[in-house]
Amino acid sequence: MNPLKKLFQQTAIYGLATVLPRMFSFILVPLYTSVMATNLYGEVNIIFAWFAIFNVFLAYGMETAFFRFFNKTEDKNVVISTSLISILFTTAAFAAVALLLQNSLANLLGMNVKYLWYVVVILSLDALVIIPFAWLRATEKPMKYAVIKIGNVAINLGFNIFFLLLLPEIVKENSDSFFGWMYRPDFEISFILISNLMASGVTLLLMLPLYLKGKYVFDNQLWQRMMHYAWPVLIAGVAFTINEVFDKIMLENLLPEDIAESEIGKYSACYKLGLFMTLFGTAFRMGIEPFFFSHAGTENPQKAYAQITNYFVVLGSIILLAVIVYADILKVIIVQDEAYWEAMNIVPLIVLASFFLGIYHNLSVWYKVTDKTRYGALISIAGAIITISINYFFIPSIGYMASAIATVSAYGAMMVLSYYFGKSRYPIPYNFRKILFYLGVSISFSGLSFYVFDRNLYVGTTLLLIFLGLVYKLENDMLRKILMKQKG
Repeated sequence: MNPLKKLFQQTAIYGLATVLPRMFSFILVPLYTSVMATNLYGEVNIIFAWFAIFNVFLAYGMETAFFRFFNKTEDKNVVISTSLISILFTTAAFAAVALLLQNSLANLLGMNVKYLWYVVVILSLDALVIIPFAWLRATEKPMKYAVIKIGNVAINLGFNIFFLLLLPEIVKENSDSFFGWMYRPDFEISFILISNLMASGVTLLLMLPLYLKGKYVFDNQLWQRMMHYAWPVLIAGVAFTINEVFDKIMLENLLPEDIAESEIGKYSACYKLGLFMTLFGTAFRMGIEPFFFSHAGTENPQKAYAQITNYFVVLGSIILLAVIVYADILKVIIVQDEAYWEAMNIVPLIVLASFFLGIYHNLSVWYKVTDKTRYGALISIAGAIITISINYFFIPSIGYMASAIATVSAYGAMMVLSYYFGKSRYPIPYNFRKILFYLGVSISFSGLSFYVFDRNLYVGTTLLLIFLGLVYKLENDMLRKILMKQKG
């Protein structure tokens, strides 16, 4: 099979594994915003920001290291068992220390201690499935990966709907029913965490076969080489997560206490409208990452890498413009409470930031396949410095708009830096005239639609149709290959 065609088929499946769960989770946004005030929704997002940060530390780059050494080491079982033992040990150590020092940790994080137990257990369960999920991707089992991922979110969604919508109605109609003992008033955040706990527990049970098969062998020399490869990935992951979620923590600390959580709630809800671009970027990355490693040793892989990036920019430019043109329609579907709509001005910046991030992931192939992951760490650190600096200096004056500006600035800088460092160390023949053309036209049309013509649907739709016409005229051959599945 043509490698690019295989890539798009796998990306479609990984996309299903990413898009469907996220589409399910879309329901959670109107659900949460309908049952919780903006301040409570803000508190939930702060907790999930800490989830993201701790997830990086608990993975400590082992997922990427696993991909690299699984593909380059003959005895793959040793790579699997060494990785599993490493994750098992570090996860157990984290859980023991965190639960032992839970009061101190809760104070440090500014989190209610009653939520911390849930957070620690969920983080531990999620850490234990990192290597099994990586193994499914490395062995090209996208369907099993998709089923388990979708099942995880379906369980989470089901329990959320039950606890937040159905249970209160059942108890209201019959307080003496079987379900009456479950209900607690003002227990929404705990119910959300319990739902996540249930989903993570079932997911680990489904992934246990990898833990139970074969012998456990810990190769210390292999582990040291993996850690040498992984530590820059960890640093990059921490810096990247700062770019992704630290804005909410900074908003909590830099805005007046009486409005901080409410403002975070509005910002977080409208931020979700950028999820369409995030879905596309994540699905694409899930497909291309194994492809990058498995084709690194083939003849002239740079040509394939350049083609992939061109495809990403073309499709991403369409998504960018479409989401921004129809943002007012999407907000009614996703963020139904008008109290949250005050933050709609961040949407174009967040969608563009997600697009820049997707391009960065495509450009980052050079340091991954050449084992120069320290550059990824340096680039992410630069992005984190931009994020922290803009948030620190401007949140007190312009609030969450500073966070949106920081996000797009950080990801834009990371995209440029990755290209700059990579062009001399691993040259890839990108068609930058085409890339800059699509970026420029899509961004210009988006700005006109959203800011100049004040989100007028007729003007926006016209601009989108003009852009689609340009894409069709310039990319007719490429579209035929993808949409009509012609062989390359």
